[in-house]
Amino acid sequence: MTAAPRFLDEQKSLACVHCGLCLSACPTYLQTGNENESPRGRIYIMRALQDGCLPVDDASVQHIDLCLGCRACEVACPSGVQYGALLEQTRDFIEHRHSRSLYQKLLRRFVVETVLPVPWRMKLALFPARIAKRLRLDRILPATLREPLSLIRARPVSTPLPKFSPATQQPAKGTVGVVGGCVMSVMFGDTNASTVRLLNEAGFDVVVPNNQKCCGALFAHSGRLELAREHAQENIRAFSAHKLDAIIINAAGCGSTLKEYGHLLEGFERHSAGAEFSSKVRDLTEFLVEHGFAKRGFKPWPGLVTYHDACHLAHPQRITKQPRELVRAVAGANYVELPESDLCCGSAGTYNLTQPKMAEDLQHRKIQNILSTDATTIVTTNPGCILQIAAGLEKAAPGKMRVMHIADYLAASLQK
Repeated sequence: MTAAPRFLDEQKSLACVHCGLCLSACPTYLQTGNENESPRGRIYIMRALQDGCLPVDDASVQHIDLCLGCRACEVACPSGVQYGALLEQTRDFIEHRHSRSLYQKLLRRFVVETVLPVPWRMKLALFPARIAKRLRLDRILPATLREPLSLIRARPVSTPLPKFSPATQQPAKGTVGVVGGCVMSVMFGDTNASTVRLLNEAGFDVVVPNNQKCCGALFAHSGRLELAREHAQENIRAFSAHKLDAIIINAAGCGSTLKEYGHLLEGFERHSAGAEFSSKVRDLTEFLVEHGFAKRGFKPWPGLVTYHDACHLAHPQRITKQPRELVRAVAGANYVELPESDLCCGSAGTYNLTQPKMAEDLQHRKIQNILSTDATTIVTTNPGCILQIAAGLEKAAPGKMRVMHIADYLAASLQK
């Protein structure tokens, strides 16, 4: 078999010594016990694809597709393997050489790449889906359609943000830009509004550039690196038009990609601008804690509260303490830790669309852990996690618990 083009960064791939310390951190390996569904097993497959020892067929591709890209293995790895970069390089290679089924092509090329990254298209696509859900037509649909439909919010809020919002107290401490996001702007407009309010309360003027695009995460995670780079360059241009002290993101999956623009554009045009952009990106929780927001007064919150770690906040960004500090500032003694808090809920961007069976298994595991806490409020930092957990709770314990984005949780708790 002829050797394939060298798509992997050789140094990064050889950093894995196959010690196996990543196994207990990998959600798919924990579910299946299959070495091919572990990080080190997948790195073997990646190398074999590159060396031409393994064909780019359905069997080998499925092992790569089944990876959530949660990057929990990076935290566990003593050798510092950059698994996320290897995964994106491999998926990019696969998408240029593997012929997928008609259904997967439609899902990936149309839904994921054409509809979801463009807010007006997403609104249009969600309209019939919401009608179907309201009429309870989901009962007669096959599982492949029923599960995605369960994720849709009945009443999404998509009110656009003002282009400029002044700090509550002047003079302002500085000016920050806010990334509106794709799913966030369409389905979580109220959360974006809460984000701006919190930043204004923290003493910052807020700018929302009107020509920003999808951050590129949807493309990078599905192996379309060229499209991810195009979107990164457009966002760099949009935000560089403003003098900003920081660029704030309230969605964990988007945040990890925004913070890696320098790596994404390495060797390409605007690489230095990408690195500069990424140096300014802050997750909402880390920015608020940096500026003492956890020390302000909050109204008491009723009932027990727990916190779910969004994968791309906890693992690539290594942000776990700051959101807990903010949640505890409100909940106090009513805070309870969630078992396996940093284990993926099965959302993983568009994973619950492309790999519904594994996504449902992980959703069930997450819900069982949540129910064990007796909490009435679950706080997290990513829209996909909110939709996935809310859908799971609706099946297991309808009306018993409330899932909230941390921005809404904090905004609702502010002292008047």
